[in-house]
Amino acid sequence: MVGPMAHSRARPNPADGKPPVRRAAASVGVLFLLVGVLGFVPGITTGMDALRFAGHGSGAYLFGVFQVSVLHNLVHLVFGVAGLVLARTVTGARAFLIGGGAIYLVLWLYGLAVDHDTGANVLPVNDADDWLHLGLGVGMIALGVLTGRPRP
Repeated sequence: MVGPMAHSRARPNPADGKPPVRRAAASVGVLFLLVGVLGFVPGITTGMDALRFAGHGSGAYLFGVFQVSVLHNLVHLVFGVAGLVLARTVTGARAFLIGGGAIYLVLWLYGLAVDHDTGANVLPVNDADDWLHLGLGVGMIALGVLTGRPRP
């Protein structure tokens, strides 16, 4: 006879039934939320005394590498919330990953085109941000395309 404990261990994990594109979008959303929060944490973000709302004059650096501002951190937080909300459906998850990836490719191009030492550098971005945006754009689009395919 099998007891209740054995039966409870045999229950399938509810996350196992979630389509991969939804798991991917939720994971990316959580990652953006985490980065947005960490952008406000002293020690993880250096130069907190030089953190500005926006613009190239912000002297704060996430992990000492990626230039951030309050606006930059807020964008990450909004992107994270959008990822979690859109991850509730397959269509939304796919749209978040592919559309968000496209937005990050545009940000990469923006970072390449803008003079990092001018007022046009609103977010702000530096070289490290530029290359991260390229990786995020390509990675998110790849996740949206590869995990969004219907299973056979």
